[in-house]
Amino acid sequence: MEQKFLNKTNDGCIVLKKGIAPFERYYSETNPDCKLFTIVWNRGDRQIVTIDEVEHEFQRHSVLPIMMSQSFRFERPGQLISWQFNREFYCLANHDAQVGCVGFVFYGPSPTMFVQLETEHQGMMDRLLAVFEEEFFSEEDIKEEMLRMLLVRLIIQVTRLAKKQYLGTEEVVTEKFNIIRQYNLLVEIHYKKEHQVQFYAGMLNKSPKTISNLFSLYSKKTPLQIIQERIIAEARRLLYYTDKSIKEIAYELEFEDVAHFSKFFKNCTAQSPSELKRMIQSGN
Repeated sequence: MEQKFLNKTNDGCIVLKKGIAPFERYYSETNPDCKLFTIVWNRGDRQIVTIDEVEHEFQRHSVLPIMMSQSFRFERPGQLISWQFNREFYCLANHDAQVGCVGFVFYGPSPTMFVQLETEHQGMMDRLLAVFEEEFFSEEDIKEEMLRMLLVRLIIQVTRLAKKQYLGTEEVVTEKFNIIRQYNLLVEIHYKKEHQVQFYAGMLNKSPKTISNLFSLYSKKTPLQIIQERIIAEARRLLYYTDKSIKEIAYELEFEDVAHFSKFFKNCTAQSPSELKRMIQSGN
């Protein structure tokens, strides 16, 4: 089953998919599907999900938020429920005070944040899904607003569960945690040009040491790792899904030269970009 709402005036779009196969997306700079945020609920058995050509275990009754532009494919898509929406339908950055997810489940420290559902949460998701289905079939004038309200509720619930699972509590030490989230979002915006922690600390009016101390409290990664992993993720995506040369990719990611980029890539992945490119071309 697939249900879709499209606002023809501003191209705002939300899609509900239930048991759709195949369910996959491959990065392309012109692919409109790459403009969609995705929330996937696995209601079946454990399966493998491949995100940007990296395999992960997707446990039964868990939820996976997927960023725009990320490529994905699922081992058994027929047992999945998914919600997809674009910025025109609901802009996460503009409404972060409402949902508190930017820089955490979306634009966060991990590109693969799996959120496990306990029995009580499964019931909540079932009820929410049922209301979504009713609204998609509705012909009322307020249909768009109702779908948006339900999406907000879904995002808030997933964010609350993620905080509890990854931080040990639903409650957040607001000021400190929000700095971490803002840092993650700033990296997402500026990572191609700005590769140093000092830049992001300055934008937050903090010292690099203060940022590092906050990350030691709320993250398993350092501020520098956040930057480096985002650069590597984009480099891998461009190597896998575009015909751009290594020189073009190095230039796009604002490296001084190809040698500097290749050294950086190998230090982070133990593999040079040329080695990865040859592996991709050979089909391995």
